[in-house]
Amino acid sequence: MSTPSKRLPKPVGLTVVAVVVLALVAGLGLGGRYVYDAAFGAPDYSGAGSGTAVVQVHSGDSARTVGQTLLDGGVVKSVKAFTKAAKANPGYRKLQPGFYELHLKMAASQALGFLLDGKHRRRGRVTIPEGTPLASVVDRLVKDTELPRADLVAALGNPAVLGLPSYAGNKPEGFLFPATYDVEPGTAAVDALRMMTEKYSEVAGGLSLDTGATAVHLTAYDVVIVASIIEKETAQPADRAKVARVVLNRLAKGMRLQLDSTLNYVLAERKARLSNEDISSASPYNTYRHDGLPPTPIDSPGEAALTAALHPAAGNWLYFVTIDKAGHSLFTSDYNAFLTAKAKAQRDGVY
Repeated sequence: MSTPSKRLPKPVGLTVVAVVVLALVAGLGLGGRYVYDAAFGAPDYSGAGSGTAVVQVHSGDSARTVGQTLLDGGVVKSVKAFTKAAKANPGYRKLQPGFYELHLKMAASQALGFLLDGKHRRRGRVTIPEGTPLASVVDRLVKDTELPRADLVAALGNPAVLGLPSYAGNKPEGFLFPATYDVEPGTAAVDALRMMTEKYSEVAGGLSLDTGATAVHLTAYDVVIVASIIEKETAQPADRAKVARVVLNRLAKGMRLQLDSTLNYVLAERKARLSNEDISSASPYNTYRHDGLPPTPIDSPGEAALTAALHPAAGNWLYFVTIDKAGHSLFTSDYNAFLTAKAKAQRDGVY
């Protein structure tokens, strides 16, 4: 007689089977998630990262293109993480082209935040004050932007590409308009300089400089020269048009301008009082020795000085002298009155 086989009670057998099935399902689920993440996930870093990475966003770049740029720069862990963050942030549409300073190994959402907050966009901001001569414009560009001096000098050496007005005669002095400019890293020197000449053309056009020059019996180029003199001769807005009138009156009478400002342009150091040796200089900018205007502007005049040169005040003045430390001037047609005021100003230590 055979011995009956032993079987597990039915409830116990079902429980074992269920546990095995659940384990298989869990294993498949866990493995499936790894497979899914590998194929479709968005690997991402956590936190704000560390170190520095500079990346460039171009006009028209898609989120995927920007993500690839960030990935290539070591900023984000995957393009998908960045595109996912961009899709979830409506502000992404306001992203501006330019250079940005971010961190390495950033969470994609934080990298996007850096791109959008405006604080991490790198730009070379340079301010050119009114009355800045060309050499000092170059110094400021080198100091405040990433432009190499050699590139600026080379660009200025080829003035035909700078966008100068025709009456400038390919001489850039006076036409690098004083203003504040944002010079993005990577900008070519010639493009930076063209921003300034284009600003000049915009302002000159608004002033109708060409036709206005004819009204005061000057060429357009001469107006810029007179305006550059005004910048150096007075810091007082109310005196600008009076200085213009003195210059025009002396030119009309055939008198030499005898201005310190024009000679100071070529001196190694600006002097409040010129020496006899200085005044005997053969430089064409020495208006004590040479008739008429200097051969070029002596700095970059601003809009107010250009306006004064185009609209000189009415008066018969032939002389002016600074009479106080605030920069106010006395204007007179009487030479003796001029000498008296000048002597008093020197005694008072005005200059």
